Amino acid sequence: MDALSFLLAPFVMCLVLVGIHCYLGLHVLRRGIIFIDLSLAQVASLGSTAALLFHLEHSETTTYFISLGFTLGAALLFALGRRVEHLISQEVLIALVYAFSSAMIILLVSSMAHGAEHIKEILIGKILWVTWDEVLSTSLIYSLVAGVHYKYRKKLIASSEHKQKVNLFWDFLFYGLFGIVITSSVGFAGILLVFSFLVVPALLSMIYFKKIKAQLLAGWGIGSVLCLIGMAFSYSYDLPAGAAMVVIFTLTPLFVIPTYHVLKRV
Repeated sequence: MDALSFLLAPFVMCLVLVGIHCYLGLHVLRRGIIFIDLSLAQVASLGSTAALLFHLEHSETTTYFISLGFTLGAALLFALGRRVEHLISQEVLIALVYAFSSAMIILLVSSMAHGAEHIKEILIGKILWVTWDEVLSTSLIYSLVAGVHYKYRKKLIASSEHKQKVNLFWDFLFYGLFGIVITSSVGFAGILLVFSFLVVPALLSMIYFKKIKAQLLAGWGIGSVLCLIGMAFSYSYDLPAGAAMVVIFTLTPLFVIPTYHVLKRV
């Protein structure tokens, strides 16, 4: 019972994260910008690292808004980038932003006493230590983002499926909302786990289903099961929860996709 009490809030937070990231992952895969999550997460982490220079803690509201400001700036850059894809592809732009943010973080933490610990937290987060208040506040933010996506779903889906002309407003709305989600989740889950939540459930569901509603429901189910397995694996062997779940999430498609291909040929 003690283990259940300790792990319940982190598990619920994982379900909340999977819920929004699986949906966004379906958009990302349709847009063909797989590493947008890593790039925006790194930009958000750069913002939180910059906040440390002003002696602000990770949990402070000011730190959150500094990170969000950095992320929205990158979101605007990516939205503008779609207008000049004939000069530079989205993937190249995403990679440049990721490399720049990563290098800047290393430069900033090089003079910090706990720089190595900060980089570790950026990568795998602190999912086991979330509180119910954090679960509630994060759920509220994601609900607002989901509400906007639902209201403008036709325009946003059409933009992701390239069924309408490039439009700065709809692209920035997508990237901006995406940035809000990333900024809100990377502090808890870390860059690698957020990436896993975004890509793996959406990727696996798209293998078996064609319609977005079915993909979403399947992705939620897949993500929830993998979270449960990953957290149980972490607890049983006393391993870092974030890293353990990343291993479980990323191993799954590496096993499922070849198996699916072989069975399909039989």
